[in-house]
Amino acid sequence: MENDQRRAASTLKVTALAGGIGAAKLLSGIVDAIDPANLTVIANTGDDIELHGLRICPDVDTVMYTLGGVVDPERGWGFRDDSFECLKALGRYGAATWFNLGDRDLATHIRRTQRLREGASLTEVIRELVQSLGVKTRILPMTDSYTPTMVHTDEGRLHLQEYFVGRRCEPKVKALVIVGVGDSRPAAGVLECILEASLVIICPSNPFISIAPILAVPGIRRTLTQTSATIAVVSPIVAGRAIKGPAADMMRDLGHEVSALGVARMYRDLADVFVLDRKDASLAPHVQEMGIRPILTDTIMTTRADKSRVAEVVLRAAAEDSEKP
Repeated sequence: MENDQRRAASTLKVTALAGGIGAAKLLSGIVDAIDPANLTVIANTGDDIELHGLRICPDVDTVMYTLGGVVDPERGWGFRDDSFECLKALGRYGAATWFNLGDRDLATHIRRTQRLREGASLTEVIRELVQSLGVKTRILPMTDSYTPTMVHTDEGRLHLQEYFVGRRCEPKVKALVIVGVGDSRPAAGVLECILEASLVIICPSNPFISIAPILAVPGIRRTLTQTSATIAVVSPIVAGRAIKGPAADMMRDLGHEVSALGVARMYRDLADVFVLDRKDASLAPHVQEMGIRPILTDTIMTTRADKSRVAEVVLRAAAEDSEKP
């Protein structure tokens, strides 16, 4: 039965809602288990920023570099063995250098900005970049519109990247506003890949700044409630702490329970399956009470084997659902 489920899982058509580093780890495990062409990633662009006259898409690029095999394995973002000479030169000229941009990374931003100014959509530009890096997986932006996330803090209003990178998540968060998202539209193919999927994965990304912007694009959340796909959520919170980034602090500041259960409640209208760490086993019955099937595993992904293990757990859950009468 286990081998049958593995074979069934390998043929699944998968769509993933993804932020940056945490999502990229899981996705690298997914493409080891299935044909990469059977995976479509809907990437968050709510953390996009314009700096030095360039359009920068941090989450898109992290996923793209990871699946392209060029990401820096230590940082989890940017190009492996990149240099930062251009950034140093910008600093000498008095430009802000709080956002790290490597020299090879800058080529991505320069080319993206050039193509956007030529009239190409963000979807078209990402497709070109993905193909150039030899990535077989389709990566779609959540929208072609520029919808930056602004963080209202006790120190004032900051762009998400200013809060996250510039201020290292130190200010207390009061509210998050995704500028212009209400007037945006899903990028071409986004709704279709949700409806056509066998499995939709909500990756272990920050629920507020990585997944919420995707769900805020008109039509996406509604389509998730209409799809026949199994929707599996992987918790980014383990034992009351974020695996990476400010998710736990944001949950606390915005009045949510800081736990995997708190995350499950945020997706209770969408999730069929909720993957939580074994350290949170005591929360599984409460997830079950919400009508969501809990699955326990070790969710921390450090090694390639870790990533493959978590991916297999998620894929198998969908394969099991497909076998139900």
